[in-house]
Amino acid sequence: MPTLRLALCQVNPTVGDTVGNAELIRAWTRRAADAGAQLVAFPEMTLTGYPVEDLVFRRSFVAASQAAVRQLAADLAADGLGDLPVVVGYLDADGPPQVSGDAQPGRGARNAAALLHRGEVVATYFKHHLPNYGVFDEDRYFVPGDTLTVVRVGGVDVALTICEDLWQAGGPFAVARQAGVGLVVNINGSPYELNKDDVRLPLVRRRAAEAGAPIAYVNMVGGQDELVFEGDSMIVDADGELLTRAPQFVEHLLVHDVELAGAGPHPADTEDLADGMRVLRRTVEVVPAAPTGPAADGGLLAPVADEAEVWQALVLGLRDYVNKNRFPSVVLGLSGGIDSAVVAALAVDALGPRRVVGVSLPSQHSSEHSRTDAEDLAKRTGLDYRVEPIQPMVDTFLANISLSGVAVENLQARVRGVILMALSNQEGHLVLTTGNKSELAVGYSTLYGDSVGGFNPVKDVWKTLIWRLAKWRNADAARRGETPPIPENSIGKPPSAELSPGQLDSDSLPDYDVLDPILIGYVDGDLGRAGLVESGHDPAVVDRVLRLVDTAEYKRRQSAPGTKISMKAFGRDRRLPITNRWREDG
Repeated sequence: MPTLRLALCQVNPTVGDTVGNAELIRAWTRRAADAGAQLVAFPEMTLTGYPVEDLVFRRSFVAASQAAVRQLAADLAADGLGDLPVVVGYLDADGPPQVSGDAQPGRGARNAAALLHRGEVVATYFKHHLPNYGVFDEDRYFVPGDTLTVVRVGGVDVALTICEDLWQAGGPFAVARQAGVGLVVNINGSPYELNKDDVRLPLVRRRAAEAGAPIAYVNMVGGQDELVFEGDSMIVDADGELLTRAPQFVEHLLVHDVELAGAGPHPADTEDLADGMRVLRRTVEVVPAAPTGPAADGGLLAPVADEAEVWQALVLGLRDYVNKNRFPSVVLGLSGGIDSAVVAALAVDALGPRRVVGVSLPSQHSSEHSRTDAEDLAKRTGLDYRVEPIQPMVDTFLANISLSGVAVENLQARVRGVILMALSNQEGHLVLTTGNKSELAVGYSTLYGDSVGGFNPVKDVWKTLIWRLAKWRNADAARRGETPPIPENSIGKPPSAELSPGQLDSDSLPDYDVLDPILIGYVDGDLGRAGLVESGHDPAVVDRVLRLVDTAEYKRRQSAPGTKISMKAFGRDRRLPITNRWREDG
C-alpha cells in the first residue's frame, strides 16, 4: 500500500485580497514542500477568502478569482514547487450569475476547488451540497456541481470535496466509495460554534465509513466579520481512527504520513454513478519522491475547556476584525462592571495594551467602587486609561430641555456614547460596545447610548457565560503566574447600569440564572411558550421575558456586529421581521 505525506495548511485568508491570499498560499506551500509533502491542501475559497457574499455577483471579482488561480499555478511552478500537487479553494463560474437576466439553467457561480500541478490547473471540482441554513446562503450564490473529481496522485485515487459535502450523507462521499478512491480531501470554511469540534469528529468518521477511505479534513482559521473559523483540521482513516488533529484558532501546518489503498487499473475518464453524479478522472504523473527517514506524525492535541475555547474564539474574532479592517486601536467605556471588564481583557489579549483605550465616564450616580474597579482593571492590564466625567454635559442638556425618569437615564448613556464616538473620530479608534447577549435579547440597552460602537466582542455571549469567562481568565492568569486582569469586585458585585440611585439589573429583569435558560430556549432553541413552560419555567416569567424579546427586535437590527460563538447568534442566524404582531401567547 502506498504512503503519501499529506500537508494540510490551516491558514487565515482575507476576503477580497486575492493577491495577498495567493502570497499566503505560496509561502505555506513552500513550508509544506520543505516538510517533504507530496500532496498539499488549503481550505475552502482560500484564494478569495470566505464567505464572499454578494461579491459573487460582481463579474469583475469572479474574473479576478479565475485569473488568480491560473496565475497561482504558474507562480508555484516558478517557485520550484511545480511537481507538488496543491488543492486550493477559489471562486469559479461557468455562466452568468443566477440573479442576472442572462442566467442559464445549471450554470453560474461555483464554489470550487482546483488541483494545481506543473504550472496548470489540472482538475477542478464544484461543491455539490450547498448549505442554506444559519449563516449560510449558498443557494443564493452558487450552482451545485454534479461531478466528483478524482485525481490519481502518487498511485492513489484522491477525491476532491468541499465543506458541506461532508455534512450531508449521500452525494460525493457515497460516489467516492463506488469510484474506489483511496483518499477523500475535504476543504472547509466551517465557522466556529461552541462544542462544534465534538460534533465534527464523529461526522468525519461517518463520512470515512461511507466513502470507505481516509479523509483529510482541512479548515480555515481566522475572523471574518461576525464569523470566526477555528481550524481543527484532521485526518481520519477508513476505520474511523483519528490519526492527527491540528490545534484550534491558530494557523498551522499539519503534516502526516498516511498509508492508503493503491489505485487499480485506470477506468474511463468519465463515468456515471449513483446519486445523479458523474466521476471525472485525472492523473498527476509526477509527485515529489517519498521522503526518507522517520514517518511524519502531525500529533494529537487534547481538547480544552469550554471557557478556554470561547475565549480564544472571541480574541481571534476581535483581532481579525480590527486588523483586517486596519483600525489602529480600540476604545471602550469602562464602567467597573463585569461586561466592560471582560471586553477590555479580551481587547488587551487580542491587540496588546498599547492599542486599547479604556475610558471611565462617571456620572453623579456612579458608585465609588465602579470608579476604583475601572482604575484597578486598567492597572492590571496596562491599557491606556482616561477619565471623562459626564455630569457637566448631562446638566447642560437638562438646563435646556425638561426630562425625567427613563429619559434622564437614557440621556446619560447617550452622552457616554457621544464621548466615545468623538474620541473615535478624533484619534481613529474603533469603538467597542459591551452589551452581552442577554441584554440584547431583552432590549436592556439604550439605543445610540451604551449600544453605540463598531464591534461587540461579547454580542453572542450570555450573561451567565460572561461570569464564567471572567473567572476562567483570572484562573488561567494565576496558573501561569500572571496578574489576573479582571478585578474580583467586578465579578462579585450585583450588575447595575447605575443610571439612577441604587439601580440594579434585577430591578428590571429576572435574575440572570433564571433569565438565561429561558432566553436560550427561546432564541437558540426556537421553543415557543408552551415548550418553555413544559421545561419547568414559571409561566408568568416566560410571558414577561418573551414580551421583552419580541419588542426589542428593532434595537437588535441596529446593533454592531460581533463574533458568533453559539448555534444561533443575533444577525444572519436569526432573521425576524421588526413589524410583527405574532406573540407566543396567541
